[in-house]
Amino acid sequence: MDEQRALTLLSALASPPRLAAFRLLLRHAPCGVPAGVVAKATGTVQNTMSAHLSHLERAGLVRANRQGRNVFYSADMDMFRTLVAWLMQDCCDGRADICLPLIQDLTMAKDTPYNVLFLCTGNSARSILAEALMTHLGQGRFRGYSAGSHPSGQPNPFALQVLRQNGIGTEGLRSKSWDEFAGAQAPQMDYIFTVCDNAAGEICPVWPGKPVSAHWGLPDPASVTGSDAEKAAAFAVTLGQIHRRLQAFLGLPLGTLDAMSLKARLSEIGKEGQA
Repeated sequence: MDEQRALTLLSALASPPRLAAFRLLLRHAPCGVPAGVVAKATGTVQNTMSAHLSHLERAGLVRANRQGRNVFYSADMDMFRTLVAWLMQDCCDGRADICLPLIQDLTMAKDTPYNVLFLCTGNSARSILAEALMTHLGQGRFRGYSAGSHPSGQPNPFALQVLRQNGIGTEGLRSKSWDEFAGAQAPQMDYIFTVCDNAAGEICPVWPGKPVSAHWGLPDPASVTGSDAEKAAAFAVTLGQIHRRLQAFLGLPLGTLDAMSLKARLSEIGKEGQA
């Protein structure tokens, strides 16, 4: 970071609407927020706020990610840390005992993705769809995983088909036991969602860390009989249901919710689409 780069970043923030928008994005980091939500929260006309967000994006403080008709904006935490660390580099007249720990936190901390595990019995349909879609929508901020209590051995072909039809990657997807995620060497999960009622009622392994869990039950598209077109349609419906739930999940201010409020919100999302 040099002085000219710092001036560019600070100039981008030298506007009440842009500063308010950026502070809002910081509160919701690492999740993205739609431009319309930012405009409403800051009391700014949407077209005007879109221009402000584009200004912040050009400066390097904000990232934009189009999801369907909406553009989601998120704060670039690496750039923000770099700017704050540069501003603090001479703080306290070089008193390392005061400033160095904070500077190290700002410059060395990395945005690590949230790990999200989806569980069902066979790990061939619903959980596979959720794993792939989570990674796709997460854009590096969230990483999806899936497993089953009694894995079938391979993903359902209709699950892979509907993912590919929607431009969602399927590389590396496989049916696997949930025991893979219970060991000390397994990636530590932040969130665990059961997507079938059977898995929710089984005794799960003890997961490393303290992941937040919720039940997001869904009908099994693999149980649908009939023609291939009817089966494919069932998987498309399930993918749409998962998509709506994940969009709601990604819109939560995860860093600001207490544990009880977060559990309640996740439970509400799990009821989406139920009669």
